[in-house]
Amino acid sequence: MGIPKFPKILYTKMAIRRYQLSSANIDIPKGHFSVYVGENSIKRFIVPLEYLKHPSFQTLLKLSEEEFGYAHPMGGLTFPCTEETFIELVKRIHLT
Repeated sequence: MGIPKFPKILYTKMAIRRYQLSSANIDIPKGHFSVYVGENSIKRFIVPLEYLKHPSFQTLLKLSEEEFGYAHPMGGLTFPCTEETFIELVKRIHLT
């Protein structure tokens, strides 16, 4: 018997902490930054700075630059993808 795999949701919770926009005034821990994700409803995610080095995350940064430039109305880093896509990306980054 091997060690059972954790459910996907557990990996996601370990990799990121999500805050609603209404709680945007919560301090961001040292070594982390916030991003905004979503198409219809925008969610705020707190992610580790180390993710900036990952090629998949860098691709998402380039897409964001192409879509929004550096002056997005949200006032923060916003990714042009669904929440589900972002969570899947973070899960893959966390597992590598």
